[in-house]
Formats: sequence, C-alpha cells, structure tokens
Amino acid sequence: MSRPISIFIVAGEPSGDVLGARMIAALRDLAGGKIEFHGVGGEMMRAQGLKSLFPMEELSVMGIAEILPHLPRLLRRIRETAAAVDKVAPDALVTIDSPDFTRRVARRVADRNIPRVHYVAPTVWAWRPWRAKGFARDFTHLLALLPFEPPWFERVGLSCEFTGHPIIESGADQGDGAAFRLRHGIPPDAPVICVLPGSRRGEVSRLAGDFGAALTLLIARYPDLRPVVPTVEALAPIVRELTEGWPGSPIILQGASEKYDAMAASNAALAASGTVALELALARVPTVIAYRVAPITHFMVRRLLSIDYGNLVNIIENREIVPELIQGDCRPDRLADTLERMLGPDGAAQVEAVQPALSQLGLDGEAPSRRAAQAVLDIIAASRT
Repeated sequence: MSRPISIFIVAGEPSGDVLGARMIAALRDLAGGKIEFHGVGGEMMRAQGLKSLFPMEELSVMGIAEILPHLPRLLRRIRETAAAVDKVAPDALVTIDSPDFTRRVARRVADRNIPRVHYVAPTVWAWRPWRAKGFARDFTHLLALLPFEPPWFERVGLSCEFTGHPIIESGADQGDGAAFRLRHGIPPDAPVICVLPGSRRGEVSRLAGDFGAALTLLIARYPDLRPVVPTVEALAPIVRELTEGWPGSPIILQGASEKYDAMAASNAALAASGTVALELALARVPTVIAYRVAPITHFMVRRLLSIDYGNLVNIIENREIVPELIQGDCRPDRLADTLERMLGPDGAAQVEAVQPALSQLGLDGEAPSRRAAQAVLDIIAASRT
C-alpha cells in the first residue's frame, strides 16, 4: 500500500471504546504508522489519537424511555457521521458493536465503494437468528469474537472472520494475589470468596440479599473466610449499602487492577452471569454463576432463547462445566453448597476443564486485537486491487 491508509472507526459505548483503542494501536503497529484515523470514540480511543467527531458518551443511552428524549440528537449524529464518512472517503468504515447506531450509519453509505466492516457479531446463535440477514444487507464484512459464529453469517452471504475474544487481552490472568492479601491483611491460608453481584443497579439489588445469605451459611462452616467484592465507581455506593450486613467484613474494591489482584487471591467466586465469568475463568478461579430476573421476564426470555446455558464456557463446550444457578435455583442454600464444592476438588477440576474453551477464544494465540486489525488491513488490500 503506497499511500497512507485511511480508516473511519465508530464506537458507541465503553466496551466498544476498549475494542476500538486496541484495534487502533494494532493497526498503527501493523501498518508501520502509515495510517490515519477518523470517526467517533471515547476516552480510550481518543488516547490513541482519534479526534472524535463528537463525544461518544452521547450515544450511550439505553432503554426506550431513555432514548426518546434524545432521539432528535441521535438522528442528527447519524446524519453527521455518515456525512463525515462521505467527506473523508476512507479505505474502510469500521463500526464496533452498538448496532442501533452503527447499522444506520452503514446504511447511509451503503452505495459508496467502501468496505463496511462491523466488529462484534450479534448473538444470533442465542436468539433472533433472523438478524443475520439484516447484517448481511448493511455490512460487507463481519469480525466475530466467538469461534462458532462465522457459519451463522456466511450462510446468508456475509463474509465473517473469527478474531478472538477481547477478554483474552484484559489482564485478568495477571493479578497478584499475594500482594492483595498482604495489602488487606488476609492470612495466606484464609479462604477468599470473590463476590460479583452484577454490573447494573438492578442486578445488584436482586442478587445481593441471596449472595449475602449464602455467605452467612458458608462462613458458619469456614469462620476465617473473607469476601471481596469488586465493583465500579458508579455502583460503589449501592454495593456498600447492600453489603453492609454481610458477614466476614467484605472488602469493596474499585478498578481493574485491584479486581484482578482480588481474583488472583480468591479460592472461589460467586458471580452474576456475564462477561466477568470469562475473566474469572482466565484468572483460574473456580466459579459459581447465579442469576435471577422477574418471573415474567424469565418466562418470555426462555421461549426466545435457543441455547441451554448462559455461560460462554458452557456454551462452547455444550455441557455445564461452570455451575449455573438460575431463577429458582438461585437460593442461599444452593449457592453456599455449590460454593463449598468449588473450595475442594470440584473447583480444581473446573479450572482445568475450562482451559479448552479459553483456547478456542484465543488464549495462547495472537492477540485478538491484532487479528482483528490484520483482518481489516486484508480487507482494504483486497478492495484496493
């Protein structure tokens, strides 16, 4: 490629900002610096040198009631972003997740001779499989995080490449457990339980009571047990409020580094279903997954889902390696008993059993961000010829 590469990259939420920042760094490295970026991103993408067209935070609005007041501005931002793509005439448009926004931008430039690459495939394998056809209309290429996703899109004519899961690059396997115990005065032989009741206020409110009651049962069997509760700044006040009555003097933590140190120090974990389960698997912490929603929500969602498990490790291996206690099974006695099993041989067996799934997600291979960046460069090279 003789002339500099130009890429227009768009992210609409914090998780996409992380992916975008890593991709920009990898693209710059692979292209030898002969590359320029335009688009929309957050703090991390801006730290990589992107001059965002407008603050990405304007797009981080969820829920119908929340979106409606902002709809005129969101529609204006869609038009402005598409117009900026036209003005820049990049070698590729790369959009990351946030399909409600990014798909509308892609549609507005669909008649331009520009590869339209979307990063993070929708979970058509879990529910609403017809979305694959919509993505095939809006994009020319798709980058998938999971190894079993490409066939779902290739069968409807959309080029799709597996690039690996970003959790592999999270640093979850780099925590310092000994230093964490020393900082917090926890003896080396005291059992530590990492408790993660969710990343949303509603999740924490629903699960904190049962999680605390399970710890009460468990501490009766292990009096020197210490709970550690990683959270984020926005949820810290409610987490502190809801864990105030928990036994064992729970340690409330903030920040990724402290979280990963806590995981490294932990003998087992109790977590709400979500990406954190992969972080725990990567950190080699035996884990119990639990979740509860409103009964009507559970009734409706179960009839829409086409999978048997909620944990990605279990989905990939098609068996329950990581225990999932959902709805009626999410009871203090079941949680405590299953956690106790994780403190023994069952926990050690789980740590080894999850490794093949992590390998499938990209562990021990090339960094997912680098694989994604190389895929974009290959797409651009093919379009130029």
